[in-house]
Amino acid sequence: MSTIPLVDLAAQHATVGAEIEAELARLMRSTAFILGEPVERFEKEFAAFSGAGHCVGVANGTDALELAFRALGIGPGDDVLVPANTFAATALAVARAGARPVFVDCDDRYQLVDVGSARTRVTPNTKAIVPVHLFGQMAPMADVNDIAKSLDLHVVEDAAQAHGARQNDAPPGATTPAATYSFYPSKNLGAYGDAGAVTINDPAIAEALRALRNYGSDTKYEHPVAGFNSRLDTLQAAVLSIKLKHLAGWNEQRRAAAARYDEMLADLEVRVPETAPGNIHVWHLYVVRAARRDEVLTSLQDQGIGAGIHYPKPLHLQGAFASLGHSPGDFPVAERVASEILSLPLYPEITPEQQERVVDALRKAIG
Repeated sequence: MSTIPLVDLAAQHATVGAEIEAELARLMRSTAFILGEPVERFEKEFAAFSGAGHCVGVANGTDALELAFRALGIGPGDDVLVPANTFAATALAVARAGARPVFVDCDDRYQLVDVGSARTRVTPNTKAIVPVHLFGQMAPMADVNDIAKSLDLHVVEDAAQAHGARQNDAPPGATTPAATYSFYPSKNLGAYGDAGAVTINDPAIAEALRALRNYGSDTKYEHPVAGFNSRLDTLQAAVLSIKLKHLAGWNEQRRAAAARYDEMLADLEVRVPETAPGNIHVWHLYVVRAARRDEVLTSLQDQGIGAGIHYPKPLHLQGAFASLGHSPGDFPVAERVASEILSLPLYPEITPEQQERVVDALRKAIG
């Protein structure tokens, strides 16, 4: 019996491959490989899709975060509040900008940033907070914006898993200086390699970002500030423009698949994910919580089910951040969640029959 993958990129390519291959062939003939019209076109399209005034394409999602910090003047001597329950790139981007990540706990119900925990972690040097829109739904932005306003903090939204998500009809970046995106191939909107973007409403921040991504300049051989080589690849921009036309429909398919899982899992001893009030979830991942998680995961994989864990170790316990001096028990909710979470296969093309196989295998794994 065939394996059911966690993400099936081949199935998605089958729906858009011919159009993408034709466009890439056209670009190859034109030899237009750096910036130019395809990048500008995608930036305008994604800004419109995201309800933003501007979009600046960059090389990857980590760069998107780092350059957003730098454009906002966040750097050495600054502290930035980051959830312990997220992918390492969120905190690594803070460190790459020269600032210090200060970890905060997550809430138990949705695994999103706990703003109460964040308040206890504020220091005299705190300059920003990064709400992570995890698994496809947005963090509690009203609470985040309240703490930001009261403490005069910048807010940089990590929307790498939330392409098309909404909260009370507002997209990521609607109420903050910047929202950052990854277009890693497995994302809801995925490139055919690395790619990223920042959406912003302030034209001055957008101008600063365009300079930072291109060696600190918008004029060839003029470098008024120190910048980076972090341009969105032209070929990836073309892929993203084509796939963007399908994203809303793909997100609807993800929501339908998540609803099927909710129904199918109702009688199993697992904790199904919940959607926070006001959120329109785009289900980048469908993450349940189970006792004896590691045993369950092994059983699923033995049965040909491509389940995974997002993420098995909170950031404060990662060696990359050992210098911050954290120990087990510092962020108990994130640690407990990390021992229970289990991501089940979910992608727009997954069929009800495949989901039935996943649930049957999970039933056997739970025992």
